[in-house]
Amino acid sequence: MIRVHLPAHLRTLARIDGEVGLELAGPVTQRAVLDALEARYPALRGTIRDQRTHRRRAFVRFFACEQDLSHEPPDAPLPERVVSGDEPFLVVGAMAGG
Repeated sequence: MIRVHLPAHLRTLARIDGEVGLELAGPVTQRAVLDALEARYPALRGTIRDQRTHRRRAFVRFFACEQDLSHEPPDAPLPERVVSGDEPFLVVGAMAGG
């Protein structure tokens, strides 16, 4: 099971309490995780990535195993510790300002 942590505002929007667990068939990639997440929680469509282009939103970042995966290709395999469920896939709202 893939563990996904979402920021509080997205959990509130989708009415999720705590961590999300997703079962995926096939390769575990950012695209597969986000596709499954949006299919299960339609309220999240367009909040994490653009609905038309599927590109990550500007102030959203992805992390796993202490690595920033935000600029990795969407079809690159996620780290094995995420696939095994040992580590979560983190969706984080980025901070901006000065």
